[in-house]
Amino acid sequence: MSAAFGFMAGVCPVGGAELRDMRPQDLDTVHAVELDLYPFPWTRGNFLDSLGAGYDLRLLVSGERLLAYVVCMQIPDELHLLNLSVASSFQRIGLGRWVMLNLLAEAQAKGLSSMMLEVRPSNTGAQRLYRSLGFTPIGLRRRYYPSFDNTREDAIVMRLAFDA
Repeated sequence: MSAAFGFMAGVCPVGGAELRDMRPQDLDTVHAVELDLYPFPWTRGNFLDSLGAGYDLRLLVSGERLLAYVVCMQIPDELHLLNLSVASSFQRIGLGRWVMLNLLAEAQAKGLSSMMLEVRPSNTGAQRLYRSLGFTPIGLRRRYYPSFDNTREDAIVMRLAFDA
């Protein structure tokens, strides 16, 4: 979908789910999911620091069940995606796309010009999602992510301009 026409998330793939702000009391649950998903997870302190810095942290929940979470930082006219994660038992049903479409619609409604993110070259599923939403690679951050055997993995920097 072209950014010029606007973004619409439609109905969430999980009925009754809601996107709400993350609160400090959510951190233990969020961190447990983070630990389950990644070999090099964010720390609980990373999430706490993001809350303290005023970043936009959201949860996608259905009742008491955490489905997904997202951390974004707004810089003057751009939204920077820092972390988008879907709980393992809810992956591959469209929740990541649904959350992204909500973020893109909100960013565009705020008058922001673009959204930027970094993604691991090894994370081909996320790359497919971002490309399908119109993101294009604009650069590479060398040795950005921790990796195995004390090595580092590059990050592909992707951007979507809303005036395209």
